[in-house]
Amino acid sequence: MPFDWLLRAVGWVRNPPSAKMVKLVLAVIAVALALGAVERFLGWPDWLTVDNIRRGAFR
Repeated sequence: MPFDWLLRAVGWVRNPPSAKMVKLVLAVIAVALALGAVERFLGWPDWLTVDNIRRGAFR
């Protein structure tokens, strides 16, 4: 398993990602962390909660 990561690291050293790709990945990580922090400290809003509907209730 560590050998696979070593090969991947060698590939990144030989052909590094562009600055635009690095910025994109960091932006996605930042958005995910921000959403996680909002959920953690403010809670999950009620309007995003799915209601539990019994099967056959609309027959």
